[in-house]
Amino acid sequence: LFRVAAGEFVMVLMAGPGQVDWRTLRQYLGQSRLTTASEAEVRQVTGYERGAVGPFGLPAPLRILADERIFAPAEVSIGSGVRGTTVILASAALRRALGDVEIGRFAGE
Repeated sequence: LFRVAAGEFVMVLMAGPGQVDWRTLRQYLGQSRLTTASEAEVRQVTGYERGAVGPFGLPAPLRILADERIFAPAEVSIGSGVRGTTVILASAALRRALGDVEIGRFAGE
């Protein structure tokens, strides 16, 4: 979860050990500065604790970006809202469930 501006956040879904390329993300969002959300902000914005955040069951609408590589495998594992527990589902089902998510290439090479 990234803080774009005061009170404005964006969630970025990444594949496995992939990490967000900060420069790419800043350019995509048109921002010169981004920070990761604090633990308190993560809980406030998502309702989940850090390490358990998933894109579903959020208390309010949130802009969600997805790195295109998360849809490459047949199945994916996503945060369930409970630390140490994940949800495994077909990539195609995740794509449908996410609806209007913004898909791009946000990971470093």
